[in-house]
Amino acid sequence: MVKNYKVITLCGSTRFKEQFFEVQKRLTLEGCIVISVGLFGHSGDEEVWKPGTKEMLDDMHKRKIDMADEIFVINVGGYIGESTRSEITYAINTGKKVNYLEPVNP
Repeated sequence: MVKNYKVITLCGSTRFKEQFFEVQKRLTLEGCIVISVGLFGHSGDEEVWKPGTKEMLDDMHKRKIDMADEIFVINVGGYIGESTRSEITYAINTGKKVNYLEPVNP
């Protein structure tokens, strides 16, 4: 039997590494295929800050959004940074559903 699993890409500041892992685990147990970030630049992965790497990772994350049915924004304390805002805009413009960890004020 082949199941049709929902594919979700996680977005948010990499300072929230622990929450990324918690959400990834929860969504996986709910039967979703989860695509996450590969490096946590704001949580110690210094390689992110080498010339050209951050730009490549930002572009790569947009391709991860392309592969997903929807995105899940890890907005701890309501925080949404510039890169994440760009990803949300991209997801909306490509017809993806956007869900948030915490309620968003309009």
